Parts: sequence; C-alpha cells; structure tokens
Amino acid sequence: MNTGDMLSRYRKNLQGEIDSAALYRAMSSAERSPQLAELYMRLAAVEEKHGAFWRRKLEEAGETVARARPGWRTRLLIALARRFGPELVVGTAATLEHIDRAQYDEQPETRDTVMPWQERSHARILAELARGRPSSWSGEVFSRLEGRHGAGDGNALRAAVLGANDGLVSNLSLVMGMAGASFSQHTLLLTGLAGLAAGACSMAMGEWLSVQSAREMYRNRIASEKDELEQVPDEEQEELTLIYRAKGMPADKAQALAKRIMNDKDTALDTLSREELGINPDNLGGSAGAAAASSFVVFAVGAIVPVAPFFFVNGTIGVITSVALSAAALFAIGAIVTVFTGKSAVMSGARQMAIGVAAAAATYGFGHVLGIAVSA
Repeated sequence: MNTGDMLSRYRKNLQGEIDSAALYRAMSSAERSPQLAELYMRLAAVEEKHGAFWRRKLEEAGETVARARPGWRTRLLIALARRFGPELVVGTAATLEHIDRAQYDEQPETRDTVMPWQERSHARILAELARGRPSSWSGEVFSRLEGRHGAGDGNALRAAVLGANDGLVSNLSLVMGMAGASFSQHTLLLTGLAGLAAGACSMAMGEWLSVQSAREMYRNRIASEKDELEQVPDEEQEELTLIYRAKGMPADKAQALAKRIMNDKDTALDTLSREELGINPDNLGGSAGAAAASSFVVFAVGAIVPVAPFFFVNGTIGVITSVALSAAALFAIGAIVTVFTGKSAVMSGARQMAIGVAAAAATYGFGHVLGIAVSA
C-alpha cells in the first residue's frame, strides 16, 4: 500500500471516530435515563480513544492534523437527537455501527489491538438498544411503517423519509402521465391533488389495518399465554427458567428468579409476554390511529411536491418546473438516505433522482401515446 492510500485510510478512520464520539455525546446529553446516558458517554469515550490512536498515526507519518468536526450526516443526527431525543436516532446509530463493525479486523495497525473487539461490541450494544427502545418521536407511530420499509431497527426517521419518497414518485408519475396526454393546468392540478388524497388515504388505511391486526394478534397470544399460565404453571415456570439460563444466568439463580416471578400471576404474565413472546403488553405495537395519521402525513408531504408548481404556472413551464422541483426533492431524499447507509450522498442522490425522473418520463410517454390514441 502506498503512503497516500495509507494516509487517506488514517484520515477516514479518524473522521469516523470523531463522528461516532460526537453523536454518542449528544445522545448522552439528551438521554433522560441516567443509566443509558452513562452508557452513551462510555461509548463516546472509547471512540475518542480510537480517534486519538489515528491522530497519533497521522502525526507519526508527518501529517499536521487540524481540528476536525463531525460530518454533515452526524450533525443532522445530533440535531435530531437534541430536538426529539436519542430514541429517534439510535436505530441509525446501530445501522452505522453494524456497517463498520469489521472495519479494523484486517487493518495491520489495529489487528492485534482491542479495537476490532470494541467496534464489534459497540455494534452489539447499539443493536440491543435499537431493538429494545422503539422510537418515541410520536409514540411508536411509525412502528408498522418501519416494517413495511424494512427498517427493522426502530428508525422512524428512515421510515418517514421513504414514506415521503413513495408519495413523491407516485404522484409525480401520475401528474406526468396526465401532462403527456396534454390535459389543462386545471386538470393537472386536480389530478395531482386527487392523487395525493387517494394515496395518503390508502397508506393511512393500510397502516391502520396493519397495526390494528398486529394488536389483535398480540392480544390473542397474550390471552393464550394466560390460559397456559393457569393450566400448566409448572411448564411455564420451566420455560422462564430456560429463558434466563439462555441469557447466561446460573441454573440455581434462574430457577429462583422464575419461581419468585411465578408467585404473582400478573407479574408472571407480563414477564412471559415480554421474555417468551417478545411482546410489550403496555403498547402492543403502538396506536393504530397514530400510525395511520403519521403515514398520511409523510405520504402527503412527498406527494405535494410535483403538484405545487401548478398552483402558479401552467403549460410547458409548469411541467418543467414540476419535474425540476421533484428532481431536486428526489436528490435530497437520496442524500438523506445515506445517513442510514453510509454511502456517498452525491451518488445516492443522483441514483434516486434518475429513478424517479425515469418513472416520470415513462408515464409521460405512456400518457402521450394514450392521449393520441383516445383522441384519434
């Protein structure tokens, strides 16, 4: 490896540690739980030690290391954590740690240090926090939306961004299809607004049904667990003992704890629901109404973008303005998504924009052909 590549790698590693340390410190300061605040602070301290390691490497190589600041992704996450709480960004932090968990395994400078183990440990810790603390941005309202978009990590921000993208691309395609058929500004505006309302209502209804169905399923599973607790308490106590043993608890302590829990039926049901079924009886996956409202809003935010220009301009200028505004929004969405993926913001933004514009071009062409065929 030449010196230039080595120094570039050092600088990249240093920036990554600076970003992580800054994010964890911000999460610590915004965290209401003293225990979690301390945990985030400890994570930040380890990342700062890693940063000092790479700073020394650069200085030993004769590089002058200027005072670095967090990158734009990290600054965005810090702002969100301070405004809405660390629950909103813990899923993203977990994703980024997962991506980088093996970054030091093959680097010669770190291969024989504790740094690879520490990075993997951080990834596991953040993954557990993300699974255990769903977003409180709006009371778990994005819990089902996240599942639809494959977030899988409690990340409401990612779900919101992708929900807005759905609204933008679908309504842009609809409006461009009508524009291709040479309809008037009035018709394009009404079509866009109708598409916004129809799509947002469809998304909201789908989310309501999804969350409500999940809540009903959870209730049935808890009721079944309650029946088993009444009919075969010994078997349930044994299951609870095995769960605690699987978590690393000694056999005698696991048995004693399970027995103590089983002495109170309400506590036993609550514990078995959480430990055996993986269900939190306190929320059952969140509010169906809140999920529907949140889904409606994020879809509508995206869907209004291609429609807005037709309030002010018409004809070819209106179509061009709609496409240009939508393309800019698509690029922004693609760039924001890199907060979760760690990829290049420019490349991701350009790809998102190209896909959205291609979909609009295809529907424009289809609308043009269909308009000619109908008028012939």
